[in-house]
Amino acid sequence: MKTLSLLIFFLTTTTCKENTTVYICNNGKTKKYHLTSDCRGLSNCSYKIIKSTIDKAKNDGKTLCGYEK
Repeated sequence: MKTLSLLIFFLTTTTCKENTTVYICNNGKTKKYHLTSDCRGLSNCSYKIIKSTIDKAKNDGKTLCGYEK
């Protein structure tokens, strides 16, 4: 059980660092962020796709795109 707890801790701390780059469709009303710039959820974006940090995106109320969950 200790090994599983350590593995979960490692995975969450290495994949959700505050400086992790995420991608956002800059249309002014988007509610999602994307982990990759070629995510299927960004395919309909007719605005500029911008880079941000995961912390900034979360602080702005954005949540992870459903295609990447």
